[in-house]
Amino acid sequence: MSYRTLKILSFLIPTLLIGGFELLRHSVFVHYMSMSVGNVLIIILTFAIFYVFSTWMFKMIEEKNQRLTSEREMRAIYEERERLAKELHDNIAQTLFLLKVNLKKGKMDEAKGLVNSIDSNVRQAIYNLRINPSEMISFPKRVEKWVEEWSTVTGIDTNVSLKLKEDYFSPSEEVQIFGMIQEAFANIRKHSGAKNVSLSLKAAPKGWEMIIQDNGRGFSVKNRKMNQYGLVMLKERAEKIEAVMDIFSEIHHGTKIIVRGSGKNGAI
Repeated sequence: MSYRTLKILSFLIPTLLIGGFELLRHSVFVHYMSMSVGNVLIIILTFAIFYVFSTWMFKMIEEKNQRLTSEREMRAIYEERERLAKELHDNIAQTLFLLKVNLKKGKMDEAKGLVNSIDSNVRQAIYNLRINPSEMISFPKRVEKWVEEWSTVTGIDTNVSLKLKEDYFSPSEEVQIFGMIQEAFANIRKHSGAKNVSLSLKAAPKGWEMIIQDNGRGFSVKNRKMNQYGLVMLKERAEKIEAVMDIFSEIHHGTKIIVRGSGKNGAI
């Protein structure tokens, strides 16, 4: 039912019922019903009509709003899938070009590393794309399963601690947070040389907090500009859900990424 129909019904139903009762009261029931009784009945009738009608109407509006919200969140998920597909295409195209160059130069070790990179990217993309957004798999379980597969592919040990309710985040928030996890872990695989990675995602006093830490080679934050693709992607995703990201790193002492959000849609 459209909003225009609801608007018309909100005018017609109370008017017809209350007006019809008043018309009958002053014509058919005028000799059978006193003025005081009629006044009491019109008060009761008005209350009953508006209570039933407003309850029904607001239920309809709530259902429509929920459906629109669900559609928007589903659209965000599919848009993220399209972005992942484009990113996969670009990454593989670039890596294949480098692979071709290295093979021509006889650099077999570099070529082997590029093949492993393609294999890892394809595996991660397949995992992202094979999950049906309508499936009732919880966000924590999805993250744990992905990290487990990532650890198997890369050979890097992982420690995961997820202390949140299953429905803490909205689907659109889950898309961005999951994307941050994947981007951070991809950077760790490519650049850190780490042997161990830890992921913590939990409720905080004023929202939620996610910490991703590795024991890799690290880097100098002062000398590292925030213009590298991976870091820019992390920052953009955090901003989309109104979260704040901080990076702490020292050479030979690993890297720690902390993301804090307001937790508007969840509770402990």
